[in-house]
Amino acid sequence: MKKITRSEWDSLSKIHRLNLINSCTGYKSANLIGTKSKDGIANVAVFSSVTHLGSNPALLGFILRPNVVPRNTYNNIKATGYFTVNHITHNMIAQAHQTSAGYDAEISEFDMVGLEQEYLSMIDVPYVKESPVKLLCRYVNEYDIAENNTIHIIAAIEEIHFRDEMVRHDYWLQLDQADVVTVNGLDGYCLPKIVDRFDYARPHTRTKSILKNGS
Repeated sequence: MKKITRSEWDSLSKIHRLNLINSCTGYKSANLIGTKSKDGIANVAVFSSVTHLGSNPALLGFILRPNVVPRNTYNNIKATGYFTVNHITHNMIAQAHQTSAGYDAEISEFDMVGLEQEYLSMIDVPYVKESPVKLLCRYVNEYDIAENNTIHIIAAIEEIHFRDEMVRHDYWLQLDQADVVTVNGLDGYCLPKIVDRFDYARPHTRTKSILKNGS
C-alpha cells in the first residue's frame, strides 16, 4: 500500500493535489442545484457536497467555494430564499458535468447543456425534469468556514418528489432503481448498486438483513 504525507502532496501540481484530496475521502453525492435569479434567469449547477443534516426537522447542507468570483447559485439563493436539489442519473452525467463551466449569470445552464426545466411547486424555482428525485429547499442559515473561506449553506427540505417505483413500504428510497450516480473525486461518476440493507443495530444482537429476509 502506498503512503503519501502532507509535505509530499503539497509538492504535487495543483491538479494532482486536487484529484488526490477530493477522491481520498470516498464517494460523494451527485446533485444538480437549481435556482432562479431575481431577473428570472434559471441556473443549474453540479454539486458533490450535499449532505443530510437531520430528519426532524428535515435539513440538508452543502458547501460553496469562496466568493472570490461570482457564484450564481449563492446569489440566487440569497435573492429568492429557495433552491432545488436534483439527483443525477447515469444518462445525465455529461450534461450535469458541463454545468460546472463558468457561464455568465445572464445565461441559463439549462439551455447550454440540454437539460429541461420543470416547475412542480408554488415557488418559482426550477427542478431538473430528467431527475428521478427532486427536493425543494428553503434557505435557513449559512456558516463561514474560516479555515478555507468556504460557506456551509443550511436549508430546510420543503417538498420531495420521486418516481413511484423507487419507494419501498417503509418509505426508503432505493436509489439504484433509477440509476442514481455518485461522484468519485471531482470528475468521476459511478453507478452504485444496492448490496444489502440491515435492521437497526443493537448491542449483543445479531445483524439482520432486511433485503435477504424479504422485508
